[in-house]
Amino acid sequence: MTKHYPLIMAILLVPTILAPAANAQDAAAGQRLARRWCSACHEIGKAPVHNDVSPSFAAIARMPSTTSMSLNAFLSTPHNRMPDYSLTRQEIRDVSAYILSLKQEKGNQASPGTNN
Repeated sequence: MTKHYPLIMAILLVPTILAPAANAQDAAAGQRLARRWCSACHEIGKAPVHNDVSPSFAAIARMPSTTSMSLNAFLSTPHNRMPDYSLTRQEIRDVSAYILSLKQEKGNQASPGTNN
């Protein structure tokens, strides 16, 4: 029994170690989702969307109230002005991670509420 203890512990710990990776936020996946579902109304990347209703994702990222928690809550709740895409929890985490990644990009100089 003592001889097999390290092997047994390794087998028991592997799922615990790998579980956080399965639920981790993936900004690249969030960017792909945003391009597919959000780009008709929001500026996602370099191609501007010209409208006065939908702020760019970079502008959303720079808002002081934008946090992982606020984005997850917002994207989990239906809104009159936004289509209800019924994103999964993982997709919501991924899109939130992508938006938050824009907060740290250098050269993002547009003011909140604009589409730049």
